[in-house]
Amino acid sequence: MKSIKETLFGRRSIRRYERECIPAEALDTIYEAIRNTPTSYNGQQFSVIDVSDQAIKEQLYEIVGQKQIKTCSHFLLFCADFNKIATIAEAKGINMSEFTKTLDGIIVGTVDAALAMMSAVVAAESFGLGTCCIGYARTAAPEAVSILLNLPKYTYPVCGLAIGVPREMPDLKPKQPLSLIIHQNRYRDDDLLPDLTAYDEEITRFNATRSGSKTDNDWASHIVDYYHQAMSYRLLEALRQRGFDAIE
Repeated sequence: MKSIKETLFGRRSIRRYERECIPAEALDTIYEAIRNTPTSYNGQQFSVIDVSDQAIKEQLYEIVGQKQIKTCSHFLLFCADFNKIATIAEAKGINMSEFTKTLDGIIVGTVDAALAMMSAVVAAESFGLGTCCIGYARTAAPEAVSILLNLPKYTYPVCGLAIGVPREMPDLKPKQPLSLIIHQNRYRDDDLLPDLTAYDEEITRFNATRSGSKTDNDWASHIVDYYHQAMSYRLLEALRQRGFDAIE
């Protein structure tokens, strides 16, 4: 297995996979890493749908539009899940609050699912497997995904994760310097622009010289363009259909 530094520092998104099964030991470790995820209140407000059936992966690909979903060995959908606690609360005659109708409830479920996904990423990468987080599993057509995977009320898709034996090893993308990420004791109040400009230029150079397909994308325009596209998402309506509606 890889060391912690190799696992975390060498991680990159893999979108092309070999036609190989994930070894049972690796899959068991991924499952256990997910199970041991830290969660809010130890409420474990998440569940994971492990999709290995090729036919279902093909259907998900048609909905979400990300090719790695159908070519990976396992596609894991990480979901916020309050169905489990609601089920046992009803059985025990406990009055279930409308926590799912608060912004904090939505955040709690999202954070728990995201932490679980990172646990899976680290475990998978430690075995030399490739991973790719797929946010479009949440945004492309969340209700269609929910119906296909039989998600009950009080659950919703947060993010997908493709896992498999890597067929590529793309260049490692530059990340922001620590000066922009780690703030000591309080958010830094000096001028961020020089560091941001330098990073923007670094990304531009990387995109122009990386192996494989090259682009002239900078960082700022590319990310803001994504935000513009995301304005068309209608996630609140999708959440309401799942039993979530932030009333405060």
